[in-house]
Amino acid sequence: MAYQDVLYETDGRVATISLNRPQALNALSNNLRGELMEAMRDAEADDEIGVIILRGEGRAFSAGYDLTPNRSAESDEYVDRRSKLPVTGTTHPGATQWARHVVMTNWTIWELAKPVICKIHGYCLAGGTELASVCDFRIVAEDAQIGYPPVRAMTTMDMMWAPWFLPPAKAREFAYIGNSFSGAEMERLGWANYAMPADELDDFIKDFAFRMAHIDNEMLMYSKRAVNRQYETMGIREALHSGTEIQALSAQRAASAEWGRRVRDEGLKAALEWRDGPFRDFRGAYSEKHANREVAGMKKSK
Repeated sequence: MAYQDVLYETDGRVATISLNRPQALNALSNNLRGELMEAMRDAEADDEIGVIILRGEGRAFSAGYDLTPNRSAESDEYVDRRSKLPVTGTTHPGATQWARHVVMTNWTIWELAKPVICKIHGYCLAGGTELASVCDFRIVAEDAQIGYPPVRAMTTMDMMWAPWFLPPAKAREFAYIGNSFSGAEMERLGWANYAMPADELDDFIKDFAFRMAHIDNEMLMYSKRAVNRQYETMGIREALHSGTEIQALSAQRAASAEWGRRVRDEGLKAALEWRDGPFRDFRGAYSEKHANREVAGMKKSK
């Protein structure tokens, strides 16, 4: 199939799917997400493929969901014609269903018969962390930056994966503050399988993938299913879906209006600078003017 926002390549028993919006740091538009899941199904249906690598073109794996107004386009080929979202079996009607849709889309990779290795370099933020976390393996550049800055002003995490893959104290830090963690730190915490110097990442992942590809497809499928069902017995499905309800509630809090107002009045980049300003990272590293901004929604003292 022909894709616009992903690249699909095969090499022996390994398929590589690349997020292909490097000019936008592979921001996850609806069409990109739809193409990605379709490419995953292509690899699953190919009996010659045993292992899938997911990576990003350009300077980053993914900076998160596309927050621009053109996230959904009428011409997008790989989204539902009604909802303009990747197909999950429902059109997800309503204004607060985004997180529910995210989780239902990501289950595609969870239920895939074949293991997926995620290569992470540069930024892996917000929705990028959700996409990476649903993969079977994460191999990262030591200097990659992984974080969830939307929790500073927008909503809670769409897919509350942190308590499942990080120690409790660090899961809270990740989910409450959105701090940036290096790839090396995420390996130490157990989220990543390996952290490598960036210039060694490709060779290491190729060797890892081809080593696994010596195992027959059905064995890999049953091994993946066995591990997944253990997590499901512990409640991961119910937990992640319950997190989407909390995300919807967090979008209705009074202070959320400040984020929306800044996007409308000042533009997305300015809103991101305001969001990250006090933290001096991500977009906050580009401007000093919001370093001491007031807390959103707080009444000024007389």
